Amino acid sequence: MTVPPKKLKTIALIMAAGRGQRVGDLLPKQYLSVRGRSILSQAISAFLIHPDVDEVRVVIGARDEDLYTQVTSSLRNHKLLPPVVGGEERNVSVRLGLESLEDLSPEYVLIHDGARPFVSHALISRVIHALKHHKGAIPGIAVVDTLKRVSQTTIEATVDRQDLYQAQTPQGFDYPTILAAHRQLQNVRNLTDDASLLEQLTIPVQIVEGEVMNRKITTPEDIEGEAMSFPDIRVGHGIDVHAIGPGEGVMILGIFIPVSFSLIGHSDADVGLHSLTDALLGAIGDGDIGQHFNPKDDRWKDADSSLFLQEAARRVREKGGNISHADITILGERPKIAPYRDQMVAKVAEILGIETSRVSVKATTTEKLGFVGREEGLTAFSTATVVF
Repeated sequence: MTVPPKKLKTIALIMAAGRGQRVGDLLPKQYLSVRGRSILSQAISAFLIHPDVDEVRVVIGARDEDLYTQVTSSLRNHKLLPPVVGGEERNVSVRLGLESLEDLSPEYVLIHDGARPFVSHALISRVIHALKHHKGAIPGIAVVDTLKRVSQTTIEATVDRQDLYQAQTPQGFDYPTILAAHRQLQNVRNLTDDASLLEQLTIPVQIVEGEVMNRKITTPEDIEGEAMSFPDIRVGHGIDVHAIGPGEGVMILGIFIPVSFSLIGHSDADVGLHSLTDALLGAIGDGDIGQHFNPKDDRWKDADSSLFLQEAARRVREKGGNISHADITILGERPKIAPYRDQMVAKVAEILGIETSRVSVKATTTEKLGFVGREEGLTAFSTATVVF
């Protein structure tokens, strides 16, 4: 009997213990809002929804427990571990965060600045892929501007920019290697990123392609600029219908509702998740649910429809989009949706990795008109808003 290879475990460690004084607000910058969401919650969400990230832990400041709870209360996801408290300096915070993961024994760790809210699915994937061949990998952007070395206000020299890169996060590492490096070099100062520790120990670190959008929020102008920018907003629309048949219950938006019938379909016939999947695919111009999950394919027989929605969300992130809102309307005489609405909202938000405030679930009847009124089937209409 062939034993399948063990799946490598990757944990994201998000650094949010700093005070961010350059922004000039009373709150640490990672708790401020950009585009309607806190900077930190956007950074966390990017890793929660990535299929190759198994768990996420955040390192917070000693006085920030209430702030953290407030901005993450809607991120209901089993992958989000309890936070740990960091130290006064970043290197101490990272080491404490790494040590908190020892019992979980990850293969890889991704260390990310909580003030970088726009990290993409593709960038995270590039770092993880590079770790299969290297002890460390970081994203970077080649320097394109002319660089000057200055003494006070006088130029001393022009610096050769060839082979110079701006380092970004997430910085990925073989977990035992980076933990040992932090412990060995914990008294070394002026190391501004984690790759510097491996450099000190002459352990090669790979550069992968970074992204301009993956910028760090540092100054008030960064926040104002993001708030004033005009993002690329796209809206997708999805419709699904399933016939009613004999049974003892239906799945709607991931929640089982006991009722004296079922819905007929190749998968679990979740009319709500099917329509929302189509809406997301429509927003990015990527076909429809039948194209990606053929109903004639036995792999999807009786399948949990949350798998379809997860894949649609992955495709959105892979193209650089962020899911801003999902709106679903269930059309049917029965069952009553209201008693299950909150559960449905929470389930959809968990699948998509967004806050519950960004999910709307509604229901209505057709006043006994048409096939829905005759209780021959149920229909769902969905819209999804994606921001690039």
